[in-house]
Amino acid sequence: MRRIDISYGGQWYSIGDRSLEAVHEEIRAGVLAGHHWLEVNEGEGQSRPAYLSITPGVPIAVVPETEPHDPPSEARIDEADGDYEQPSAPRWTGPTIHAGRR
Repeated sequence: MRRIDISYGGQWYSIGDRSLEAVHEEIRAGVLAGHHWLEVNEGEGQSRPAYLSITPGVPIAVVPETEPHDPPSEARIDEADGDYEQPSAPRWTGPTIHAGRR
């Protein structure tokens, strides 16, 4: 993984040299703890460290940027009829705001 983009408060930030799973786990642990400062990079080119306040109910989007040499997705095309089959998305295992909803 080259970097992970983070959308928070209408702004874009990034995290480099960390796995998607590690970032998900840090956010999950921070929400469960009630508060956590997530270290990210802010700015283009010469980035500066920034810290995002992670608390329950605060929206945050985690967008992985894949490297060109990453293996292709599990999607496949049925050669018989040309149908495209999209793989299912990974199931979110982090905290939920409304645990009773589906």
